[in-house]
Amino acid sequence: MDSGILTAAPVRRPIVRFAKRQPIGAIGGVVLLITAIIAIIAPYVAPHDPYSITLTNRYAPPGDTYRGERHLLGTDQVGRDVLSRLLYGARISLTVAFASVGIGVTLGAILGIVTAYVGGPLDLLVQRVVDSFMAFPALILALGIMAFLGASLNNVILTLVVLFLPGACRIVRSEALSIKEVGYIESARAIGSSGSRIVFRHLLPNCMAPYIVFASANLGFAIVIEAALSFLGVGTPPDIPSWGAMLSVAGQKYIEVSPWLLIFPSLAISLVVFGLNLFGDALRDTLDPRLRGLEVG
Repeated sequence: MDSGILTAAPVRRPIVRFAKRQPIGAIGGVVLLITAIIAIIAPYVAPHDPYSITLTNRYAPPGDTYRGERHLLGTDQVGRDVLSRLLYGARISLTVAFASVGIGVTLGAILGIVTAYVGGPLDLLVQRVVDSFMAFPALILALGIMAFLGASLNNVILTLVVLFLPGACRIVRSEALSIKEVGYIESARAIGSSGSRIVFRHLLPNCMAPYIVFASANLGFAIVIEAALSFLGVGTPPDIPSWGAMLSVAGQKYIEVSPWLLIFPSLAISLVVFGLNLFGDALRDTLDPRLRGLEVG
C-alpha cells in the first residue's frame, strides 16, 4: 500500500469524525481554511497593488473600469482598489489573531499551571494582578495601552497579548488546581518526580483542552478588537490594508458617497468572525474534559 495513504489516513480520520459530529463547526473550519488560503495567496490573486493611489479614480463604484483596468469592488477615497485591500486585509487580520492569541494564551497557560502547582504567595500575587487586569473592559484597556504605545501593527499584537494573558491564566489555573489533587499527581510526588516533570508530563497535557478551547474561541474576538482599534484610529496605520482601517475612513466620512467602502469590509469581518465562533464552539463541545471524562495520566 502507498506509504502516503498510510500517513494521511490517521490525520484524515479525526477530521472526518469531527465533521460528522460537528457539521456546523466544520463549516466554521472551512471558512477559516478559505480565509487562510486567501491570506497566503493574496499577492498572487490581488488584481491591483493595494497601496497604489490613483486620485483621478476616487469613489469608483463596483465593476467600474478605468483606463482598461477593472475594479470589481470599486475604489476608495484615494483611488485604491477595494478588492485588493480586502484580500491583503485577510493577512493582517489572521496575523494579528493567531500571533496575539498564540502568544498571549500560551504565556497565560504556562503562568497559570506554574502558579497553580507552586501555590502560596506567588499564586496569590499573580492572581491579584490578573484580577486587576480583568477588572477593566477589554476595549477600554486596549485603547489605553494603544494610546500609550502608539498606532502600529506590532503594538496591536502586544496589546491583544496583554488582553488574553489574564483570562488564559485564570482558566488554565482552575483546571490545573483540580488536576493537582488527583491520585497520579500524588503518586508522582511520592516517587520523587521533580516539579518540572510533574508540570510538563502530567499537568500540561491535561490542561490542553481548555487551552485549545480558549484560544480558538478568542481568535474571532482578536479580529474584532483589531478592527475596533483601527476604526477608532489607534490600531494599524491608515495606509496598511486592514479591514478595521478600511472601516474607519468609510464609516466616518464617505459612507454616503461610497457605501461599498463600508459594506465589503463589514461583510468580511462578520463572515470570518462568525466562522471562527462556530469552529471554537464545536471545539469546546468536542474537547471539554467535563463532557469527555478523559484524563492523561
